[in-house]
Amino acid sequence: MIPNLKGLSHVMVKVKYLFLALLVFRIGSFIPVPGVNPAEIARLLSSSHTLFGLFNTFSGGALSRLSLFTMGIMPYISMSIIIQMLSTFHPFFEQLKKEGESGRRKMTFYTRVGTILLGSVQSLGMVRLLASNGVLLSNDWFSIFVIVLTFVTGTMTLMWLGEQITEKGLGQGTSLIIFTGIVAGLPSVLGQSLENIRHGTLAVSTFVFSLAILMAVLYAIVFVERAQRKIPVYYARRAPTGAQGAVAQQRSDLPLKINMTGVMPTILASSLIVLPSTIAQFFAANSKNAVLVFIQENLSSGKPLFMVLYTLAIIFFAFYYTNAVFNPVEMADHLKKSGGVIQGIRPGFATAQYINKIMLRLTLLGAIYIASVSLLPEILSYFGTIPFSFGGTSLLIVAVVVMDFFTQIQTHLFSAQYENVLKRYQPKKNRLN
Repeated sequence: MIPNLKGLSHVMVKVKYLFLALLVFRIGSFIPVPGVNPAEIARLLSSSHTLFGLFNTFSGGALSRLSLFTMGIMPYISMSIIIQMLSTFHPFFEQLKKEGESGRRKMTFYTRVGTILLGSVQSLGMVRLLASNGVLLSNDWFSIFVIVLTFVTGTMTLMWLGEQITEKGLGQGTSLIIFTGIVAGLPSVLGQSLENIRHGTLAVSTFVFSLAILMAVLYAIVFVERAQRKIPVYYARRAPTGAQGAVAQQRSDLPLKINMTGVMPTILASSLIVLPSTIAQFFAANSKNAVLVFIQENLSSGKPLFMVLYTLAIIFFAFYYTNAVFNPVEMADHLKKSGGVIQGIRPGFATAQYINKIMLRLTLLGAIYIASVSLLPEILSYFGTIPFSFGGTSLLIVAVVVMDFFTQIQTHLFSAQYENVLKRYQPKKNRLN
């Protein structure tokens, strides 16, 4: 079906709004905060195996410039996850979740307030760490207050931009902001690789082989993200023969994705697992403590111990987050109330157990898949196969966001086409009457 011009125009308006919002994000990432030493922040970020390197990737290089959006949108995402998890076991937030639209507005308010508090704490910690490494030109409390206020203001601006993109643009706003930050770093990575080829420090065959691996990983991500486990559900209905008491079954499928959690487990695991090495890096320089030295040498990116702990963290967060957002008991109750039955399974508790068993298997497969994608660049870098750094988390985010973006476009075009068909059909119906 060819979309009508009105539907296409509606999509273009949303695309323009999205482009302008992301342009604001990119401009803000180049506005520097006052009172910092650019040379020192460049030295501090010379190693990408720190928490700073992760934040710098997600913020589109804003951290390396200590700009307005240095903290990025991660405080808002973290608080959203915290509120979402609280709604699964805390009575107050459970009640809000059941109140519908009014409860959703209250949870949004608490998320925003929590973002301010969490962003303030993280910004203060960031500034103190920067001050201890000589990045700030002045360490007085007024200078620290101004920088913290600037960081929190930038985070709240990105939070507002993300919500506006979700409401008026296309796709999920926070994901698109992170996606833009990641993609913004691609030209410099590609330029550096081409420069290495020109100087002879990188073989063309190695570069082409690395790109082939990258494309294969992206294909695998798209394949798995679209994969579903469909559980057949049958609904009883009266047979069309008209015979009294005759009942037929109507089949419907209950689709369950292999990766129900998206990129959240790898983001949480990345933030958690690199934190010890980042802290150790700040204190090991002036200390000979054996524990700090061990952490710094073995819990950095590319080390075997780091890979093992990273994998375990991803699996843990995959199961925890799935349990927080997916409730088999509620799904079984919904099927029972609507008359749906899984063949061979009794309604109610038995159905919940059956769905939970399938979800445990899917979650394990999804966790292994996420861990494999996240660790593949680490493994290739460890053996020196890949000449540039592009994390598996970044690949996963880029692929998922692009798929969701085009799905949103197709949905809007189909909706506009459907409305056009209804408008054409309505006059004919009136004439018949």
